[in-house]
Amino acid sequence: MPDNAIAATQRWLQRAVIGLNLCPFAKAVVARQQVRFVLSDATTPEALLEDLGNELVLLRDMPAEQIDTTLLIHPHTLTDFLDYNDFLDDADALVEALVLDGVLQVASFHPQYQFAGSDPDDIENYSNRSPYPMLHLLREDSVERAVEAFPDSDAIVERNQATLRKLGHAGWRSLLAL
Repeated sequence: MPDNAIAATQRWLQRAVIGLNLCPFAKAVVARQQVRFVLSDATTPEALLEDLGNELVLLRDMPAEQIDTTLLIHPHTLTDFLDYNDFLDDADALVEALVLDGVLQVASFHPQYQFAGSDPDDIENYSNRSPYPMLHLLREDSVERAVEAFPDSDAIVERNQATLRKLGHAGWRSLLAL
C-alpha cells in the first residue's frame, strides 16, 4: 500500500529531478513551495479523470504565487504503462473540454515510462520515471517563462540522456534508496 507515495515522490523530486538537474525549472518552484502534491485514491480511470478535472480547475483558479504546478499521484490506477499512456489522450481531451488548452498542460511520469522507439530497460527512460504513476499539471505561461529564461532549453533532453547514461541503473537505484 503506497501510504508514503507523497514522501516517495518528494524524495524523487529532490534527489533525481532537482539533484540531477533533470528539470532546471523545478528547483525554483520547490524552493518557493509552489508545488501541490495530491494523492488520488482513484481505482478507475474514470475516477482519476474526475480528480484530474478537479485539480485542473483548482490550479486554474489559484494564483501562481500560491500553486504554480501540481503533481497528481495515482498509485491505484493505470499502473500499467500502456494503459496510462492511452489515458493521456483522455487527459488532453479534458484540458480542451475545460477550455484550458493553452492555459494548462499535463505532463506524464510513470514507474514504467518508455519513450517511443526505446527498449524498456533503456536508462534514458528514467528521466520520466517516477515512483508512482503521476500526472504533472503545468501552467503554460510558467513553462514559457522558464524556457525563455533558460539558454538553450533544447539541449535539456540530450543533457539528461548523458547524465542518466553516466549514472547507470545502479546509480539510479542508489540515488533513490532510503
